[in-house]
Amino acid sequence: MPSARRLSAALLLAALTLSACGGPQNSGQDQDPSESQDAGFPVTVEDASGEVTLESAPERIVSLTPSVTEMLFAIDAGDQVTAVDEHSDHPEEAPTTDLSGFEPSVEAIVEYEPDLVVLARNAAETADQLKEVDVPVLILPSAADLDQAYDQMRTLGEATGNADRAGEVADRVESDVDAIVEETTAEIGESDLTYYHELDSGMYSVTSETFIGQVYDRFGLQNIADSTEDTAGGYPQLSAEYVVDQNPDLVFLAYPGEGAVEDLGERPAFDSIDAVSDGDVVHLDPDIASRWGPRVVDLAESVSAAVTDAAQEG
Repeated sequence: MPSARRLSAALLLAALTLSACGGPQNSGQDQDPSESQDAGFPVTVEDASGEVTLESAPERIVSLTPSVTEMLFAIDAGDQVTAVDEHSDHPEEAPTTDLSGFEPSVEAIVEYEPDLVVLARNAAETADQLKEVDVPVLILPSAADLDQAYDQMRTLGEATGNADRAGEVADRVESDVDAIVEETTAEIGESDLTYYHELDSGMYSVTSETFIGQVYDRFGLQNIADSTEDTAGGYPQLSAEYVVDQNPDLVFLAYPGEGAVEDLGERPAFDSIDAVSDGDVVHLDPDIASRWGPRVVDLAESVSAAVTDAAQEG
């Protein structure tokens, strides 16, 4: 019996020793998360200005583009985001600041001590000034199509040390959008529906060359703005007479206002438009409709529902 007790004590001592030394069961538990992120660094990514090299995973990111802010939180880089522009209102946990994304202030940005700033293409001058004070900068322009949106998610993943998660998110968003399009097409067949997308009550619209136009194109919709004489770089201002004459099957409104749909129907002669008389005027969430982040899936669902309803009425 004494020998049995000595054996049990020896085994217990051995187990405690292995545990204290970090045996297989505790492997990696005390590792600093930042060390894990830095494992793939330095890393070089490509933005609108060329190649950008980051020596280590950024811990204090300033995002001055709402779409980028949504992407960063979606790829689990939210804890690394220190500040965002005043229009980055999603998700709710995004920090609130008064930084401007349209007219960035280098002085205001630097106060946040960033180790990465993400800007839009039109802020190239600000980017140069930040580089002069050794602040790494990524310039990510508005995505021209869905593929560019997916690529930007992956680029942000590589730049922040979240490449695997970013790849998963990009793949999921792409597969979700593809599935929505395929299901809609299978249900209604080939579509010959026309549409008018209105950016504001001033009747500015979009052509099929824009990001939002590319989303509609996936559903086979025909854009009435494509036939206007001056497409204005993808964002033409249409006349009331032109829209009435084109008589779109669907109208999408992408600006705030609880009475936007009713106001549209009250415009002179607009009650003769099929979309208006048939109740096929859709009020989109203006943020979702203007951003190329992960919520493009929500946009695709809204378009799908509108297309399906209009096709079934026809």
